[in-house]
This record gives sequence, C-alpha cells and structure tokens, in this order.
Amino acid sequence: MSTVSKTPAPVAALDPILRTLERPQPPGALSATLTLAWRAAIKAKNTAVEQLFDAMMMPIVFLLIFNYLFGGAFAGSTDNYLQVFLPGVLVMAAVMQTMATGHTISLDIAKGIFDRFRSMPFWQPASLVGTMVTDLGRYLVTLTLTAVLGLALGFRPGAGAVGLVLAMLLILAFAFAFAWIFTTVSLLVRSPDSIQAQSMLLMAVVFCSNIFVESSTMPGWIRAIVDVNPISHLATAVRGLVHGTVTAGQIGLVALSIGILLVVFGPLTMVLYRRRKNG
Repeated sequence: MSTVSKTPAPVAALDPILRTLERPQPPGALSATLTLAWRAAIKAKNTAVEQLFDAMMMPIVFLLIFNYLFGGAFAGSTDNYLQVFLPGVLVMAAVMQTMATGHTISLDIAKGIFDRFRSMPFWQPASLVGTMVTDLGRYLVTLTLTAVLGLALGFRPGAGAVGLVLAMLLILAFAFAFAWIFTTVSLLVRSPDSIQAQSMLLMAVVFCSNIFVESSTMPGWIRAIVDVNPISHLATAVRGLVHGTVTAGQIGLVALSIGILLVVFGPLTMVLYRRRKNG
C-alpha cells in the first residue's frame, strides 16, 4: 500500500510567496542607518552607567581642578576664569568622547559583527554611520551635564540659554566630523585596545589648543601651533556664542574645519571599509 506524502498546510500556504519572482526592496540608506543606530543605542543601554561615568569623570575633574587651583593665577579669580574655561571644557568633553566611537566600531569588527552585516543587502556604510549617530546622544548627555555643573559653579552665559544651546549644537557638529578620524583608525588597528593607546595623542592635541589659556600668553612657536589647531577655532567660536561676541569669521573657520574632516576622513573610512570587506 503506497503512502502519499502531503505538504504540511503551513508550508503549502507559503508556496505562492516563495515562488514569486519579486524580491522585497532592500532598505534605503536612511532606514538602514536608523536601524543600526537603534541597535547601537540598545547595546549602549546595557553599559549606560559605565559610559556615563567615563564621559563625566574627565570634564568634572578638569573643571574642578583647573578652575579652583589655577583659576586665580590665570584670570585673577576663579569666577573670571570659569567664564572662559567652561566653554573650553565643553569642547574637550565632546572631543575626548569621539575616541570611544572608534573603540565601539573596533569591538564590532573584532567580534565579527561587521562580517555578518556584509552578507546583508543594505547600505553598508550604515554600520559605521549608525554607531556615530547614536554616539551623538552620548556627546549631548556629556555636554548637558557639564554645562549644568558649570552653571552650578557660577558660570553665566552672556548670550543666555540660546547662545549656550547654539554652542552645544556647533560642538556636536564638530564632534561628529572629528569622530571620523577614529572611525578610520578603527579600520586600521588590529585590536580595540589599540584605540585606547591613541588617548595620549588626542590629549596632546587638546592641550595644544586655547581651551585652558589664550594663545596670546604663549611663546611664539607654540602659539603658531595652537592658532592653527581646529580645536582652538572651535573653542573660540563656542566662547563667542555663549557670551554673544561670536563673529562670522570664527564660525567660518569651524565650518571649514568640519568640511575638511568630512572630506578627508569620510571617504578614507569608506575606502578602508571596502578593502576590509573585499579582503
């Protein structure tokens, strides 16, 4: 007696779908970026306390130590120095956080997550840009908490809340562009720990700026380096925005710096990503 095999009903119901010649459209660049940004946000939520601690320790320590130990010597009083120093601390807080963006991407590469993404039909740079978009939220939290601490210590923005908000938006734009440097580095190093080794170099770039003191007080050869540092341009523009003295030239220099960073390191990151993908 012969047995006739029958296709299970659930599978049979899928036959018309599986036999169709039409394939679903792959997600667009914006959709893929937002999806992977949400993935990065969920992943960051699991380590939110540690990340918040790391993000806040450096600006708090520098704000308290430099203001109360050196403020009198630098500006005659701690209150006077705080009005100049806090905008610089905001810049430093965001710029230092960009290194963590490269570290996060390097971890994903080391764990093989990017190899999985490459087998999926979506805009591939979204795996990088999504992480960077999520990290903008981390930069914003750092800036907000640092600004609140500064206000509690006596900082008073001459341009009011509007000037402070505009300054923070400018810092976020610069930090997003600056983070492409560490995105590039993350595709060059062999391990995530190598990203941490760049911290001293980044610290040197931050210190060779006018965040702590005006460049006019420095020797000529150091002043020449400080005056061309993009971080100095950002700190000057931020001080101008919060105190209502900003000029179009100061904003223009920051915009130029952002453009150069994006034009240089954005395409370089994509070239390295494709090479790693093909390799």
